[in-house]
Amino acid sequence: MKKYTCLFLLLWSGLFTANAQGRSVSGTVTDSNGIPLLGVNVIVKDQSKGTTTNFDGNYSLNNLSPEDVIQFSYIGFISQEVRVSDRQIINIQMAEDAQALNEVVVIGYGTQTKKEITGAVSTVSSDVIEDLNPVRVEQALQGRVAGVNITSTSGSPGSASTISIRGISTNGDSRPLILVDGAVIEDLSVINPNDIESISVLKDATAGIYGVRAANGVILITTKGGFKNSDLRVELDAYTGVQETSRKLPVLNATEYAVILNEAFAAGGQNPPFPNFRNLGEGTDYQEEVFQQAIMSDLNLSVFGGGEKTAYSFGAGYLDQDGIVGGNASNFERFTGRMNFDYDIMEDLKFSTTAIYTHSNRKTLAENSLGSVLFNAINMAPTIPVLDENGDFSLAEGLGNEVINPVAQIANTYNNSEVDKITGTLGLSYDFFEHFKAETRYQFNYSEVRGNSFLPTAFYGSGKVFNIDRNVVNESTNYFRDYTFDAFLSYTNTFNELHNLTSLLGTSVFKTTGDFYGFTGFDIPGNLYENASIENASDVVDNYQNVSNRIFDSRLLSYFARLQYNYDQRYLLSAVIRRDGSSNFGPENKFGWFPSASAGWVISEEDFYGENDIVNFLKLRSSYGILGNDRIGAFGYVSLLNGEGTYVFDDTLFYGIAAGRLSNPELQWEEQTAFDIGVDAKLFNDKLDVTVDYFQRQTDDLLLVPQVSGILGVGAPGAGAPIVNAGSVENKGWEFSMAYNQFVNDDFEFNINFNLTTLENEVLSVANENGFVPGGFFAVGQGDAPSRMEAGHPIGYFYGLQTNGIFQNAAEVAAGNQPNASPGDLRFIDQDGDGTITPDDRVEIGDPIPDYTMGLNLGFNYKNFDFVAYAFASVGNDIVRAYDRNETRTNKTSFVLDRWTGKDTSNDYPRVSTGANGNNTFSDFFVEDGSYLRLQNVQLGYSLGENITDQLGIRKLRFYVSVNNAFTLTEYNGYDPSASSGDPIGGGIDQGFYPVPRVYTAGLNFKF
Repeated sequence: MKKYTCLFLLLWSGLFTANAQGRSVSGTVTDSNGIPLLGVNVIVKDQSKGTTTNFDGNYSLNNLSPEDVIQFSYIGFISQEVRVSDRQIINIQMAEDAQALNEVVVIGYGTQTKKEITGAVSTVSSDVIEDLNPVRVEQALQGRVAGVNITSTSGSPGSASTISIRGISTNGDSRPLILVDGAVIEDLSVINPNDIESISVLKDATAGIYGVRAANGVILITTKGGFKNSDLRVELDAYTGVQETSRKLPVLNATEYAVILNEAFAAGGQNPPFPNFRNLGEGTDYQEEVFQQAIMSDLNLSVFGGGEKTAYSFGAGYLDQDGIVGGNASNFERFTGRMNFDYDIMEDLKFSTTAIYTHSNRKTLAENSLGSVLFNAINMAPTIPVLDENGDFSLAEGLGNEVINPVAQIANTYNNSEVDKITGTLGLSYDFFEHFKAETRYQFNYSEVRGNSFLPTAFYGSGKVFNIDRNVVNESTNYFRDYTFDAFLSYTNTFNELHNLTSLLGTSVFKTTGDFYGFTGFDIPGNLYENASIENASDVVDNYQNVSNRIFDSRLLSYFARLQYNYDQRYLLSAVIRRDGSSNFGPENKFGWFPSASAGWVISEEDFYGENDIVNFLKLRSSYGILGNDRIGAFGYVSLLNGEGTYVFDDTLFYGIAAGRLSNPELQWEEQTAFDIGVDAKLFNDKLDVTVDYFQRQTDDLLLVPQVSGILGVGAPGAGAPIVNAGSVENKGWEFSMAYNQFVNDDFEFNINFNLTTLENEVLSVANENGFVPGGFFAVGQGDAPSRMEAGHPIGYFYGLQTNGIFQNAAEVAAGNQPNASPGDLRFIDQDGDGTITPDDRVEIGDPIPDYTMGLNLGFNYKNFDFVAYAFASVGNDIVRAYDRNETRTNKTSFVLDRWTGKDTSNDYPRVSTGANGNNTFSDFFVEDGSYLRLQNVQLGYSLGENITDQLGIRKLRFYVSVNNAFTLTEYNGYDPSASSGDPIGGGIDQGFYPVPRVYTAGLNFKF
């Protein structure tokens, strides 16, 4: 009886104690996609009480008080703390920690944890892409990854961007290698950013696993996949937006224009053309006529799920974007479909496949060139109305042969390109003998690119180069195919719990081919676009008849091996060797070896390091290797029959073909030697991540065209000197990245990310007769190129005369000994001291490459609200102002109002005159500082609370508003300081860049 009494008292005491101490709390822990997380540590802060989540992500804790704080932590996710208060159910959604040491990062032919990485690898997660809502993938990298600079070639819908990783390392094709799920992708416009799970950027010698294709860096894109043992999940992302130009140039109105012209004519000894200018008023602002607000919308649907042996993911997206110039005349439309499927055939045999289909349709207008729409809008005289008294488009008489009515130009422009592309992968992996894995992958791309353009008969004014006397239609169809077959064997093992070894041995075969077809037809009935087809043309010309390069075929055969070793996760080593053979190289250099190695030391794992409350993690790493660039064009080592030949048979001339460029059988790849040393650190209880890198890259064997004797026949039509390896360029600089994450309390958390890159670019050698390679175009009538590649200077630097103010009087003019100079003209510096101004006085007057690039990203969550802001800055780059036609009667920007009109009236802007002078000669007067700071994106979102979503039976419903390209701070006077043609020699010359639009959007994220 006493025994039962004691047991009763014990139970009663326990029940009383439980009621006295508190309550039970339970809940479910999931990731950002709503997938339950197994094994999450759930601990009561400052107590030994705790548990872990089960297979379904569920947990429960007993005997808690309202003041207790529960800590949730899981590898690869940001830890959270939640106060119990009066709640009995606490559900947690954990966010992935992009900086977590155990985060798995995609590298070449495999993955590696962030802690073990010995190279300079940066990642961008799907969360960042979701915040930015980019139309193109590369826009998500700008300002997020140190060492990566993105310049837009245009702000028009569907336009490409130029990606440079750690500077421009070649005078040729400097694009990085881009792989999507292992398949080579050249055009990122076919990828829907919403389909991307992560982006990895390989920036140093560790990219050597890709050998001859890695010199410009490697970008690895992984698309979203499914999850095993998960229910069907559906996600809907949609937004719509209004676009507008971020800037209009301050051009002269009609009255100001007339005043300036009258003054110029008077200075040239001519009668003023506008004696009664006071009644002209504002006139026509052609920028207002061509710019407009434009609509864009994007809709994406994704489905995820999986069973015991399967995981699947499907997605579809539709984008429709009109242009801020021309509206629907510069439209971009894209439909994408995506599928990922994984299946475990057996426990050790797994199958995976992905497929992406893209259909895009793009309409374009003439951009960033002499005679482009914006070039004409700036230079068109404001005294000329859009329509004349008969209702026809006004003619641009007297404005030079290149300037036409831009509104008429838009109306007569019909350029359309259509792309259908399928990208697919198939893969098998087999685990055997416990430590071995054999994998094989097949990747392919097939695309059809159809172009259609129509030039109707049009008259824009006397002598205009754009006048069309006979309408013409052009149709083209190009087919591109490529495939990659990879097979590799890996071995992974741990010895004595300290020695971790992973080895890889593989081979890769790559082939790409293309077929080009095109026809030109004339005399389309009715001069109507509706009838514009080759079938309706009276005369048809085959554009590829007797063209030897209508078909291309390029191949690559590779063998590679990699060894990765670490001792107790303290001492890290990775070594790579790759042998590539390419059909692009000469017979003497068909194959090449590309070795690289990297090492790391996790100092914080050493016993002597001990406990450190400030620096919790510290790693030193370095890499060195040789990389290659095979983007040199096919068949450069042989002479092709693509020259022009004229032959005489029976006293009759026959036109045929002849040998073109001379051959160079010793032609080989460009070779880069890359060195990197870096430090990774985590501070203040892992709240602050810091990465610092110093890099140095020297690229040798750049491709140049040397001077050769005319006896060899290089002067014949279509012929030329051979291409040789004879140049060298160096890039070096520093990268600094910082990320701070702070969980303040249950309601508020914030993060700050900052990165800084410094870059010094210098050409080391140019081994041709001139000692330089020219490039770019400045203005009509100036034959010398404004840009150069020359030893001792940055690649593509600007080369021209240097000014020293303005001549203020006749005495200064006489002392200057400058041809055709008068008071009020620009004064050039006599660099060689010969007493007169000649072309030999030209020097470096600008550099299109920025000295520094920076990114700053801020974000916070407050209760159900979230906010992000992304900013980017480029400092030290110059831009050439080349959008002025500089004809007497063309319009001018309003800066001409500050012109020189007499002694000491101006020392910056020269006089206006119709007389001969050197003011339009290329000089630093046309070179401006292109530095800028841009707020790229601001977004505010609101998510419904769990109490509402649970009642609705959904996982998430979030609404947001955002502004892209909110504002830009710059001293540059053109449309857009971020734009560039992307050419290594000749980039940064603005002939009327189509500005990146400002976009106001509203959208939602819906998950159930």
